[in-house]
Amino acid sequence: MLRAAERKLRKSRSPDDLASYHTLLAAFTAATTSAKTSFFQSKIDACVSNPRKLFSTFSSLLIPPPPPSPSSLSADDFLTHFEGKVAMIRNSFTHPVTPHIPHTEPIATLSSFKILEDSDVLQLVTRHRATTCPLDPIPSAILQSISSELLPYLSSIINTSLICGHVPAAFKTARVTPLLKKPSLDPSDIRNYRPVSLLPFLSKTIERAVLNQLSVFLHQNNLLDPHQSGFRTGHSTETALLAVTEALATARASSLSSVLILLDLSAAFDTVNHKLLISTLAEMGISGTALSWFVSYLTDRSYQVSWKGSVSAPHPLSTGVPQGSVKERISACLTDISEWMATHHLKLNLDKTELFFMPYKTFPLHDLSITVDGTVVAASHSARNLGVVLDDRLDFKEHIRATARSCRFLLYNIRRI
Repeated sequence: MLRAAERKLRKSRSPDDLASYHTLLAAFTAATTSAKTSFFQSKIDACVSNPRKLFSTFSSLLIPPPPPSPSSLSADDFLTHFEGKVAMIRNSFTHPVTPHIPHTEPIATLSSFKILEDSDVLQLVTRHRATTCPLDPIPSAILQSISSELLPYLSSIINTSLICGHVPAAFKTARVTPLLKKPSLDPSDIRNYRPVSLLPFLSKTIERAVLNQLSVFLHQNNLLDPHQSGFRTGHSTETALLAVTEALATARASSLSSVLILLDLSAAFDTVNHKLLISTLAEMGISGTALSWFVSYLTDRSYQVSWKGSVSAPHPLSTGVPQGSVKERISACLTDISEWMATHHLKLNLDKTELFFMPYKTFPLHDLSITVDGTVVAASHSARNLGVVLDDRLDFKEHIRATARSCRFLLYNIRRI
């Protein structure tokens, strides 16, 4: 009807036909807007009680899809790029790999893992979100739904691995998918992609079984640093931020200035040296079949890169785990950290390292820039730590302004729904 009115208007050019066309156009626009609103509202109402689905729904409605991937790149290209990046970091280390030699006997030992009851295995399999991995023989969601019927076999696989200190070869291959770091980046530049590793569901289930027992051992024997927040039960980015903020506030209340160095590692999880990791575990008291399990877990690992339906050939994985004056003292401290990391075959990313200075009273920022390994790290009045902007007044005004800008942008986008 609208098209017919438009064709009639083009032929006649009469005011009556123009008015009729505008009336029909307004009705069409109103109907389209109403249908669009009803569609979006139904999608939102369907997941209003599930924050994860609600966030995903809003993302799909508000965030534009990434640009199409270039056809010139292949799975083998990505494999070569990812391996070359890690090899470049690995080749930059001049320190030989020297495993730790314990100076004293460990205060406690974990020589074997406990056998899991069927109820424990069922909980491990069902309580975690089903994830999709192309290497799984059946989808993990289906495995979870029939886990009660398969429980004797699942328990046998997991407990045999724990008892024998051995990880099956099928569980030591990862499927890597390249993802564009940001939608705004050039998809034809291979450097703009990061690897996302997918592991078989049962492999991660065995890992969780080991993690539970290892965490209990480390916690009961006080082997974790009290200031550690990452990868620790009951801790998170919130506890890390609270600890840093409290330390800064306490220093200012005591009329002391503070210097905070925010470090970044290059490909941290991909460059962990297996020999050094095993020797560190042994130094902490892991021995026997428990240590053998970790050796087996880290040995003979491989990965494949999947890209646009094609898969690269398997590639062995030899490193990584499944990612005077105040100024002089600060510089010396950072140099020591850099040297320690190099000794342990970890690469400090000085380009992303930040130096934050907070004086106990307001005065112009002095030159606190330091040079480490030829890279200058300049001091600043503010720095982003775990997503929170810290400023030298510790009043969080910069963080509030940044959050308000982000909220205004999101509210503007939501208005279009």
